[in-house]
This record gives sequence, structure tokens and C-alpha cells, in this order.
Amino acid sequence: MTAVLADFPVLTPVTDEDLALAVHAARVHVPEPWPQGLLCRSERVPYPCRLARWAHATIDAAGLTEGQLREPA
Repeated sequence: MTAVLADFPVLTPVTDEDLALAVHAARVHVPEPWPQGLLCRSERVPYPCRLARWAHATIDAAGLTEGQLREPA
């Protein structure tokens, strides 16, 4: 049962495909305030959800910051 609840592995080196998926996941799995606290907007579980944790860890492993990944205005 612990393997089911464990975080997704971050594979290194980070490929372009992994980075693209991580960026998309980081944009979709964001915190949203609810009476119970912050929940993942996509999954309605306590934030950060597993996919959000994987996305941020993958972005970190690629050596990028969240600011570098923002869409141009």
C-alpha cells in the first residue's frame, strides 16, 4: 500500500517531454482555497497533490525555476 501513496519518481536527466508534462501539470494542479483548506484544483485533494509534487520536483531537477516557465504576456 505504501508504494501506491509514494511520490512519482523523478527521472534524471530530465527529457524535454518530461519537462513539458511537468510544466503542464504544474499549471493544472494548483492550489484552490476551500473551507477545508487548500485543495488541488484538478483532483480536490489536499495541495500539493502527488502530480504537483512530481511536477515541481521535475522542474527543479531540470535546473529551472517557476519564473523561467511562465508564459509570455
